[in-house]
Amino acid sequence: MPDFDKQSYWHTRFESETAFEWLIPSSTFMPLLESFLKKLPGSDANILHLGFGTSDLQVQLRTRGFANISNVDYEPLATERGRRLEEAAFGDVRMQYITADATRLDSVPDISCRKYHLVVDKSTADAISCAGDDAVLAMAQGIHRSLADDGGVWISVSYSAFRYDIPQLPFDVEVITKLPTAKTKATDPDIYHYCYLLRPKPKKA
Repeated sequence: MPDFDKQSYWHTRFESETAFEWLIPSSTFMPLLESFLKKLPGSDANILHLGFGTSDLQVQLRTRGFANISNVDYEPLATERGRRLEEAAFGDVRMQYITADATRLDSVPDISCRKYHLVVDKSTADAISCAGDDAVLAMAQGIHRSLADDGGVWISVSYSAFRYDIPQLPFDVEVITKLPTAKTKATDPDIYHYCYLLRPKPKKA
């Protein structure tokens, strides 16, 4: 298995990769996000996009009027490419691009000083899971502390039906939908990707 949790893997990959969508295209993910985007307090809502890599999801979000987006990736090559992609699409760069470890969000001043109304990731938690459940839990805890108190949520796409079956996870987890993967033969087994809604668990009195 590739070392998806290692920065060195992504550096080597992004030296040549210019565009790739994990699990589902952004154009497929956006309809799943629409109802949550409509609930945001406005187009200036804070959105945290984790592990954007060589996806164009941030461009899709800005096309819908959202530009107050913190795009975070482990590898500097991704942040450089993200800025170029936005400038090519819109003629300027209004979104924020941050090189950071998604398991250590509290250590990033540009993130820890803000509260986000929506957090999105597309298979970033899967990559981080290569370092074990503790790494996914660290990511989840950082997201939990970063969410706005007035209804902030995390939307995550994963290949695993058990990705968030983790003790002490500070979220209530719901599967929004199961997305069937393409089959090469009619007799192939049914395989799904999962779109999760994670809401912070109520604080204990």
